[in-house]
Amino acid sequence: MARMATQRAQAATQTKRRGGEDRVIASNRRATHDYFIEESLETGLVLTGSEIKSIRSGKATIGEAYVRVEHGELWLVGANIAPFAQGGYANHEPDRPRKLLAHRRQIADLSEEIERKGMTVVPLRLKLKDGRAKLDVGVARGKKLYDKRDASAEREAARDIQRALRDRS
Repeated sequence: MARMATQRAQAATQTKRRGGEDRVIASNRRATHDYFIEESLETGLVLTGSEIKSIRSGKATIGEAYVRVEHGELWLVGANIAPFAQGGYANHEPDRPRKLLAHRRQIADLSEEIERKGMTVVPLRLKLKDGRAKLDVGVARGKKLYDKRDASAEREAARDIQRALRDRS
C-alpha cells in the first residue's frame, strides 16, 4: 500500500517536471502579418468556470481581438470564447471584455510604449500552461504595404530555395 503511494508521488513529480509544454489554443497569425512585433509579454486571464472549460476544449478565437489599457489595467476586447456545451444557465457571455493579469510595472511599461506614435498592443497566442490560461501579448508597430510585399517576397524566395534543394536530392 505504501509502495503504491510512493509510486504515485513519484509519477506526480515527474509530470510536474515535464510540464514545460504549453498547449496553444488559438494564435493570431494576422498579427505577425500586419505588425512588427517589438516585444512580447505573457499575461494571465481572469475567467469564469465555464470559460476555462470552453478554452480547454479548444473553443476560443483571438483573431479580431485587441488589448486596451484602462485605468492601469489591461483588458482583452473582442476575443470570442464559445459558450460551454454543458454550461446551462451559468454560461458566460462569449464576447465580454476580459481582464488581463500583469505586474503593475509591466503595465506601466506597456502604456508608455503605446503612447509612442504607431505602437499598439495585440494578442499573439492563447495557451494553456500548467492548466492555466495564458495570453501572450505583443507591443507592435504597424506594417506599411511595401513592408508586407517585402515579407511576401522573402517567403517566396525561401520556398523556392527549399523546393530546389528538395528536387535536387
